[in-house]
Amino acid sequence: MTLTPPDFESELISTYAHPVPRYTSYPTAPHFGADIGAGHYALWLEEIDPASTLSLYVHIPYCDTLCWFCGCHTKITRRYDPVARYLPALMAELRQVHDRVPAGTRVKSIHWGGGSPTLLEPADIRRLASEIRNHFEVTRETEFAIEIDPRGLDRPRIQALGDAGVTRASIGVQDFDPVVQAAINRHQSFDETQQAVQWLRDVGIDSINIDAMYGLPHQTRDAVSATMEQVIALDPDRIALFGYAHVPWMKRHQSMIDETVLPDAVERYRQSQLAAGLLVEAGYRQVGMDHFAKETDGLSRARDRGTLRRNFQGYTCDTADALIGFGASAISCLPQGYCQNETAISKYRDCVEGGGLATVKGVRVGADDTVRRWVIERIMCDFVFSRRALRERHGGLGAGVLEDARRMERFERDNLIESTDDGFRVTERGRPFVRAICAHFDAYLKPAAAGHSTGV
Repeated sequence: MTLTPPDFESELISTYAHPVPRYTSYPTAPHFGADIGAGHYALWLEEIDPASTLSLYVHIPYCDTLCWFCGCHTKITRRYDPVARYLPALMAELRQVHDRVPAGTRVKSIHWGGGSPTLLEPADIRRLASEIRNHFEVTRETEFAIEIDPRGLDRPRIQALGDAGVTRASIGVQDFDPVVQAAINRHQSFDETQQAVQWLRDVGIDSINIDAMYGLPHQTRDAVSATMEQVIALDPDRIALFGYAHVPWMKRHQSMIDETVLPDAVERYRQSQLAAGLLVEAGYRQVGMDHFAKETDGLSRARDRGTLRRNFQGYTCDTADALIGFGASAISCLPQGYCQNETAISKYRDCVEGGGLATVKGVRVGADDTVRRWVIERIMCDFVFSRRALRERHGGLGAGVLEDARRMERFERDNLIESTDDGFRVTERGRPFVRAICAHFDAYLKPAAAGHSTGV
């Protein structure tokens, strides 16, 4: 790992740590508009090529406690009644989308997110999984991933996940330090996390992902180091190392976090580099800017093959032709563009229980957007920009991007990129700032615009 002199490090961070998108989509979500609605979504579903492969995302927007750091669309409930009322609407949306998607499509991956999908009762876990299989062609090769909150998790739910066909579990950890946990209102012991991992493996769910964070309130490099040691002891196949996104203007509950105890940009950078170094030393391979995987993991193999992708769950080896989102706030990515469902749960239910689709905003992806989306994804995944590959894939449509690529002097001057015969590659020093490099190709981004988290 390249070591940077402290004075240069601070200057670099002050220059490139300004708010930029995470680029899990392009155009990014702030540019979705109400001019795209349910009618567009219905038509775009009908226009899917019958030979296409699909990725299905199912959103469960409920948790039983509020984590103050959370940036997800979720609602807190201590009762199961709201969840039980939500599920019929989710089932109705599955049926309505199925009726519009041409026959012949196959499902490559399923992902349940939230919120906390493991809030579902065991019977409802099985019922929802069965409903998906009743309406879409799910095969033995389909990857089925679920996000898990290990707090309060029990064996009946774990068994239900095994019965449902789940193949990979993503467990939220964030940080095991009790002081940090108190500051983010998420109390979670190592023992209960380890127990959840063991139970998952007992039912055959062997692919385990751990989500950890840096940049949290009261977090120190010592705390990060201790947490990484415990995470490594769990022996997961993958580890996602996310920087905390403090956006209280978007997520009001984050205002309960004391901003005076948040690490500054330089400390965030040092925490991320420390954690990355420890994971690499433990045998994990860095994938993209913030994921780590064993050499045998599919994510690591996708990196080697150049087939790594990026979507709303971060880095992925999912190569499906279309992503269909179900549930309140869920986003679909189709060849024509992005569509997002109504976020308010009651309004979402009204839409689908009334026989319609719940899309309330989105964006059509034009020719220039398609080119820029591909370029940004390849830089985020491969850390490379290739003029030859751009021309081969997009022909003359890439002229605007090629012009932008000629104006990279500041990145090259700061040794974030280096020229190649065919374009440029991101250097080791530049990888933590890859979002800023990608922002150079973002035709929508306004430098003074708020709404994004810090770039480091």
